[in-house]
Amino acid sequence: MPRRALWGVFTERARHTFHLTGRPPHPALVRAYALIKRAAARVNARLGLLPPRWAAAIDQAARRVAAGDVPDAAAIDVLQAGAGTPAHMNVNEVVANLANERLGGRRGRYVPIHPNSHVNLGQSSNDVTPTAIRLMALELLGPLDAELRALERALRRHAARERAVVKPGRTHLQDAVPITWGQVFGGWAQAMEDARRALERMADELVVVGLGGTAVGTGLTAHPRFRALVVRELSRLTGHRLRPAPTPVTTAWSLRPLLAASAALRGLALDVAKICVDLRLLASGPDAGFAEVRLPEVEPGSSIMPGKINPSVPEAVQMACFQAAAHDHAVALAAAAGELELNVMTPLVADNLAGAFEVLTRGLRLLRERCIDGMVVDRRRARTLVSGSLIEATALSPYLGYDVTADLVKEARRGGRPLRRVVLERGLLGERELARVLSPAALTGPRATDVALRRRVQRAPAYRRYRAEHAEE
Repeated sequence: MPRRALWGVFTERARHTFHLTGRPPHPALVRAYALIKRAAARVNARLGLLPPRWAAAIDQAARRVAAGDVPDAAAIDVLQAGAGTPAHMNVNEVVANLANERLGGRRGRYVPIHPNSHVNLGQSSNDVTPTAIRLMALELLGPLDAELRALERALRRHAARERAVVKPGRTHLQDAVPITWGQVFGGWAQAMEDARRALERMADELVVVGLGGTAVGTGLTAHPRFRALVVRELSRLTGHRLRPAPTPVTTAWSLRPLLAASAALRGLALDVAKICVDLRLLASGPDAGFAEVRLPEVEPGSSIMPGKINPSVPEAVQMACFQAAAHDHAVALAAAAGELELNVMTPLVADNLAGAFEVLTRGLRLLRERCIDGMVVDRRRARTLVSGSLIEATALSPYLGYDVTADLVKEARRGGRPLRRVVLERGLLGERELARVLSPAALTGPRATDVALRRRVQRAPAYRRYRAEHAEE
């Protein structure tokens, strides 16, 4: 063990045993452990279980750890012995050594303050670690929520700007009914809002903590009043309205709230991944693809083809989303691995939950700053694709009937002519009637069928003649 190290023998053994990833626990998790130590020291002093001077020394030492001023508090690998005991003891030992130095003692001697007997008084890794993971998730939710809101606002700006621009809709990758760009971007923005609401509901579950339940949730070794008091004190320190779990026995083995948090992140990731796919398709070309939007050029797209530009940002963000989904899979496996009174897989959950939060936060920021903000809709291309195309057929169907409209589409396709021209040439609708039926508003939103017009059209000789001709075919 390094001579000046603040950790102790428990941490040192863990350092030599566990080196699976080469990464330490996330700083937000270490910070959460330290905040719990502060709250516990204050409450134990209030209950008369710790001398005020000792409690103050523990509080001040843990404050330094929570501020990120003590690297020694994260000295071991993120994947370690089950239930997070090494990470927890790492913090206990560092806090004890710092507190003893404050009181005039020597590090490593644990006099007068012991990492287990005093820093960990009324606590266990089995209630502290699940609580720390919840606090970590609540902290990491803040930056993600900010990025979600920023992306939603950017998409709503595009929706407002392009609200009247009609484009082809597509289903099964085939031409479908028209839609406005405003509706497309508005739908993407709504998906971000829905994801944000899901994360808010997830946060409501994370504020329920089992702290004070100790080893198996029964509260053994904790003062009868400790659980309620320490949760209240921790609420003050964190700014979150934490609540004691109704049954701490459950929180020792059930990771369902953490699984729900991970699932909410996965839902966001998959919606964003779908948007990235759409951006890549819509920007495809510029000559042989959809070419409906132009994305910012962030880098050359090829090592062999001069002038080629790829949709690099959506590609990278799509990978980030898939990585978040992979993190969720690890959390799900861990959540299913509890046995009897404990789930020992909490270190794996902490690592993957933190990974999902961070990769999504960075991914949303990249997508907004380097892609969405600079994206441009090609309005001329939209008019070209819609004007005279066969995607207007669905709007004609209520007036001409499904079968007649289908025959007109086939005729237009065979002759390579716009559907509108075929309808006019056949005398089935007049110019003004056709303009009304195929107006942008009629094509992209709910509108009641003009029953009188339908009757007039279907009683006209031109319509009956067309039906008779195609009935014979």
